[in-house]
Amino acid sequence: MIVEKKLGKSTQAIHAGESHLSALEKSGIPLLPPIYQNSTFRFTTAAECAEAFRDEESGYVYTRWGNPTQDVLEKKLAVLEAGEAALATASGMGAVSTALLTALADGGHVVAMANLYSATFQILNEDLRQFGIETTFVDVTDLTQIERAIKMDTKVLYLESPTNPLLKLIDLRGAAEVAKAHGLISIIDNTFATPCGQQPINFGIDVVVHSMTKYLSGTGAVIAGAVIGEKEFVTRVKKGALRNFGAVISPFNAWLTLQGITTLPIRFARHCENAGQVAEFLEAHPAVAWVRYPGLQSHPQYELARRQMEAFGGMITFELKGGRTAGEHLVDRLERCALAVSLGDVRTLICHPASTTHSHVPSEIRQQIGITDGLVRISVGLEDIEDILSDLKQALESCAS
Repeated sequence: MIVEKKLGKSTQAIHAGESHLSALEKSGIPLLPPIYQNSTFRFTTAAECAEAFRDEESGYVYTRWGNPTQDVLEKKLAVLEAGEAALATASGMGAVSTALLTALADGGHVVAMANLYSATFQILNEDLRQFGIETTFVDVTDLTQIERAIKMDTKVLYLESPTNPLLKLIDLRGAAEVAKAHGLISIIDNTFATPCGQQPINFGIDVVVHSMTKYLSGTGAVIAGAVIGEKEFVTRVKKGALRNFGAVISPFNAWLTLQGITTLPIRFARHCENAGQVAEFLEAHPAVAWVRYPGLQSHPQYELARRQMEAFGGMITFELKGGRTAGEHLVDRLERCALAVSLGDVRTLICHPASTTHSHVPSEIRQQIGITDGLVRISVGLEDIEDILSDLKQALESCAS
């Protein structure tokens, strides 16, 4: 593990976590990690089976408890995110929910940022309230608001950076210091940035969650999630909420995600390169009211982005001067950029958050946190930049006509 952490990200993405396969094979080691597409595992003696139940690290028992394909993926994730351990889940929300349920096993209070992915907002604002767990939503770009929101029973500080969809940034080191000073578990969704853009654990954040459906798998063919952090916490998630609530990744999806991660560093670099050019194009276009992208000097937190991000990502948020009507007209006129709600795909995807990803967030809350009805979010893909720009140009011209 120590040797792997000294390697470059592309080398880690290809090789990390695969060394233990030699213990599973009698002769040649497969170059590509195989799919162990089985639900259970056979033992030769009763004593051997009993030992596996006593000490799960001595062998595999049942795929809901663990699987060799999943193990390779988790070892790779831990190395990439600089964590002690990782756990793959059936979806990004499987990662978010099991991490929260574990951190809040004895109840308590949560401080969370006001601008969150809509399903995460629903868990905190609705689902956990049914169990007596309250959440205070604040603008965590102001660390003093975190301090003021903390109560005697606060257990968790929940973050995203960059946020979905407004691309606000959190001072990771500052937020982590506040959490540690008050004995809170800090959890961050790092889906937008990926470990190629930032490694929150290196700034003091306790737990990182991902929707691996997005950049980590990269092709739009997988639903998967991940929890990364200290081994003790990850083990509690695995043996408790994940295993018992059943948000377990399938061996096939674990294998598909492994294939995607091997190309993550080179893909993410292209996403960032293309997004930077798209952001500059949009900012200069007369039909666009404003653009948010961490790599633009006009971003209010540009200096923070430069300090804590290695790369600025592939996500852009913007608004047309014509508001919702112009935004809907834009997405209707695009030919190559796909109207779809996900992100991190090799394809360029565009969506209207107020009517899709954040439609379940009450209108007054959307307006309060800045998700206006005319907001447009674009996940810049890997197509040739000239083709992306020409598609956006013709659609924007039709909006102005």
